[in-house]
Amino acid sequence: MTAWLLSGLGLLILLLAGDALVRGAVNLSLRMGVPALIVSLTIVAFGTSAPELLIAISAIKENAPGIALGNVVGSNTANILLVLGLPALLSTLHTSECNSRRNYVFMLLASVLFIGLAFCGVFTLVSGAILLAALGLVLWNAFREAHAHRKACGQACAEDEELDGLEEADPNMAYWKISIYLVLGLIGLPMGAHLLVENATVIALTYGVSETVIGLTLVAVGTSLPELATTVMAALRRQADVALGNVIGSNMFNLLAIVGIATLVGPIPVDPEFLRFDLWVMLGASLLLAPFVFFKQDITRTWGFVLTLLYAVYIVVLLA
Repeated sequence: MTAWLLSGLGLLILLLAGDALVRGAVNLSLRMGVPALIVSLTIVAFGTSAPELLIAISAIKENAPGIALGNVVGSNTANILLVLGLPALLSTLHTSECNSRRNYVFMLLASVLFIGLAFCGVFTLVSGAILLAALGLVLWNAFREAHAHRKACGQACAEDEELDGLEEADPNMAYWKISIYLVLGLIGLPMGAHLLVENATVIALTYGVSETVIGLTLVAVGTSLPELATTVMAALRRQADVALGNVIGSNMFNLLAIVGIATLVGPIPVDPEFLRFDLWVMLGASLLLAPFVFFKQDITRTWGFVLTLLYAVYIVVLLA
């Protein structure tokens, strides 16, 4: 029971520290005159992935690579089946109004690249360099698109839109407050990651399940909670573009940035079970989004039920 409580505490610290770091970094950048465009494409994207990154690094250092890889693969599966499924049960996601084709194709390509590298048996520095190079291309494309939108819309109009899209943005925040956010984030993230990984490993040993399964379930669902909260609010506000974009962007960063950066700490061996089952579930879940992206279908309550049920079945299969 103690291990469960400490895992929950570690997860809570991670989520709060990640939010604090993003708020501090965003507002420090804005106070220093960094354009909101750059902030949204880099600091926010990396900051919201900080909990997953710290978990991966901590897991590798503590010789529990199954948790590191399980967290990435499990989070991507949960992001699609659970993070889109549950909110759709509350309110239909009007994804027919979204234009996410380009980013969705990038996500599929990132998934195929990731699976291809996984079949090498271990993610090495070379694998990490390939993933980070792909991330660079994605960021460059996003920057080019945003820059083109700014030229078309006008400087002031685009800047206002970018600031509105950054919930953490307060260009007038005092420096002492920014410092507190940054300190809390930088101290809390490694502390929370260490607590979660250490106790998740204890749970795995106690219940006789593998670290990989713990990474795919407990840790993955936990680190998907921010995306779930964002998507629920987006569904209630009828902002389907936010919900779908949040999931697609998060999945790309998980695959390219988290594992790419984590390989700088050490190699990440791939459990054969990933190659037989979990990677294909992740890819299959990604392909389920195709009708909503390409054929202008809404994610209705029926679809929400189907996606949530599929995730429940996946978890039962894992634990069995």
